[in-house]
Amino acid sequence: MKIQTHRLLSIAAIIATGISFTIAGTSVRADDKGKPGHSHEKKVAGPNGGRLVTSVKPHLEFFVTKDRKIKITAVDHHNKPTAITGQSVKVSGGSRLFPARMKFEKKNGVLISSNAFPEGKKLPVVVQIKVTPESKTVIEKFYLNQSTCPECKLEEYACICGHHN
Repeated sequence: MKIQTHRLLSIAAIIATGISFTIAGTSVRADDKGKPGHSHEKKVAGPNGGRLVTSVKPHLEFFVTKDRKIKITAVDHHNKPTAITGQSVKVSGGSRLFPARMKFEKKNGVLISSNAFPEGKKLPVVVQIKVTPESKTVIEKFYLNQSTCPECKLEEYACICGHHN
């Protein structure tokens, strides 16, 4: 009985120590510059004030127009719009059970969805990008939150302040 109690206390102490180190490690990362998810890479908005997708080259801007259509603009290394060439983009989002699939048309060097994105607060978005027909698909996932950020005055989905993930 005494051995089992001692063994249980030892196991509890090991678990508590592990949890303490985990919490301490998390708080060190979270407190880096006081911002959760802090990155040393400066976030920049796209030329239209949309979210810049930097995982592909050329970078692409994801922007929601006033009529809730999605506008995809290619952006050069000076953050200036360039024509969409061989890139293909698929966007889906809204309800997780019945996501809307956006259809795109190329107009004046940008891709514009022919249908409107669903209305709602903080809707999940999945963007699938192929830079060339032969390239692997790059997937970006985020939430479309169109509330205005009080700091940078952009919509939250395109916020450059870094005050959220």
